[in-house]
Amino acid sequence: MQLVVEKIRADKKLFVGANMGLTEQEAKGFWPVYDTYQDELFLLRARTLRLINDYAQAYENMTDSKAKDLLDELITIETLGLKLRQAYLPKFREVLSNVKVVRYYQIENKIYAALSYELAAK
Repeated sequence: MQLVVEKIRADKKLFVGANMGLTEQEAKGFWPVYDTYQDELFLLRARTLRLINDYAQAYENMTDSKAKDLLDELITIETLGLKLRQAYLPKFREVLSNVKVVRYYQIENKIYAALSYELAAK
């Protein structure tokens, strides 16, 4: 499983790199911030996956209490995701222009949308 995760992360990094158009100087500043951000983002994605699995397991016999817990966890994850993006925005702005920061955030949004679609399909 660890190899699969590492492959996905490497493929994502290649995809981001291919679509960012970074200069050598920008790349020197961007990739360390990106790597740290991805580590934290991975924790949120893992938490989201657990939530989806919990929902699937509880689906047939959902209680009001379980539904509340799942919804509360969803809101917590979404809030933490927003806080994470906000926390890293100044870090990305230190090493990239706003044009490239918004490009990066858009790439992340597209990847997240595709991932969410895949998870929902399962």
